[in-house]
Parts: sequence; C-alpha cells; structure tokens
Amino acid sequence: MDPNFGLARLILGWAYRQQAMFEEAIAEFQKALTFFKGSGDALAALGHTFARSGRTSEARRVLEGLKKPSPGTYVSPGHTALVYLGLDQKDEALKWLQKAYQDRYAWLVFLKVDPIFDSLRSDPKFRDLVRRVRLES
Repeated sequence: MDPNFGLARLILGWAYRQQAMFEEAIAEFQKALTFFKGSGDALAALGHTFARSGRTSEARRVLEGLKKPSPGTYVSPGHTALVYLGLDQKDEALKWLQKAYQDRYAWLVFLKVDPIFDSLRSDPKFRDLVRRVRLES
C-alpha cells in the first residue's frame, strides 16, 4: 500500500529470498536500504542474498562493510554471521553467531524456526547455541 514503507520492503525481500527469487530479493533489499541507511538487517539480508545468488564478490564487499561500520553505527555480529552463512562458510558463521550471543543479538530467538539456519541444524555448536539461548523444547 505504501511503497515508501521500508520495513515492508525488507520483509518482502526475505520472502523472495526464501523462494530463491534472488534478483527480486536483491531489488527489495536495495530499496529497503534507501529507507534504512546503514541498517545491519538490510545489509546482512543483501549480502546473504548476493552470496546465495552467486554474486560472491558483492557479498564480500557487504561483509567488509559490516565488519567496519561507520563511526557511531552498531552492527551486530549476527549480521556478519548471516553473510558468512550465505557464502556457505559455516565455521565462520558459527563463530560470529557465538559473538552475537555474547552481544545478546535479539534475532537469535529465531534460531529454531528461521529457515536461513537450516544448514547449521546438525552442527553440535549450533545445537549448543540453541540450548544456551534456551530454545530447546
């Protein structure tokens, strides 16, 4: 209804990414970034999707930007983890998820249900993280 509602753009991008509609997702994440300049959520989503779509050099550029945010800008280690996950660098993703846990990254509450983490579910380190976040049933 409102093409300038940045959060809707971000969520639409997530939906496209989940359906492997990567070009559409990238377009939505780029639009979201015009509303949320420097947003870790939008940047991580864009970097992850670049990686999943085979645009690894662009994903790595996003990754470097997440690792060196602008002064006064906080970027969660969880955002960095998501780009590593897109690049299929699971050990690095888990390392950054551990840092995100230490930083109390709010999105960790979705570890058990977000399909973005499916490739990590069998890893003992991931299962331990789920336990520490107290998401075991």
